[in-house]
Amino acid sequence: MALLNGTFDAGSVEPAKPFEPLPAGKYRAQIVESEMAATRAGDGQMLKLTLEILDGPHAHRKLWDQLNLVNPNSQTMEIAQRTLSAICHATGQMQVSDSEQLHFKPMRVTVKYEPEGNDKHGVWQKARNRIGGYERPDGGPAARPAPAGPMPRPQAPPQVPSVPAPQASAPSRPANSTVPPWRRTG
Repeated sequence: MALLNGTFDAGSVEPAKPFEPLPAGKYRAQIVESEMAATRAGDGQMLKLTLEILDGPHAHRKLWDQLNLVNPNSQTMEIAQRTLSAICHATGQMQVSDSEQLHFKPMRVTVKYEPEGNDKHGVWQKARNRIGGYERPDGGPAARPAPAGPMPRPQAPPQVPSVPAPQASAPSRPANSTVPPWRRTG
């Protein structure tokens, strides 16, 4: 039990109304909170973002996004890395080692509206918003569009005998490092 430090009179305060999802559109927003968290399956890590709308009739409303930066599925990781790159381009922060470097930097977000109904797994979901993209605050694109197909790998130049190059001084990282790719240096 928690004492309320007096008697609360609910009749003197207008009840809070439930938030409805925002209409689809573009909104000026900024990241106000972020944290790394384990995925539900426990086999990866995601960057959880809280954004706040900056102006207009929906000012101060919150939006959320999750980027699966460490995941056994390489396509999932690539999508998250491209999204993080779009956020970096949108905020002008091209080299980040801590997600707090992205906080309080205005950008324009594309908000999608998803109506209530069964999701792709057959689970009932209430109507909700999803962030569909990030752009610079002036509305310009945040990043180049993704290529249509897989990127071609460059051909190795013909082997020519030469003096071995000096070894790089950076320590090598194991392939399954627990440090998220966007936090690695070097």
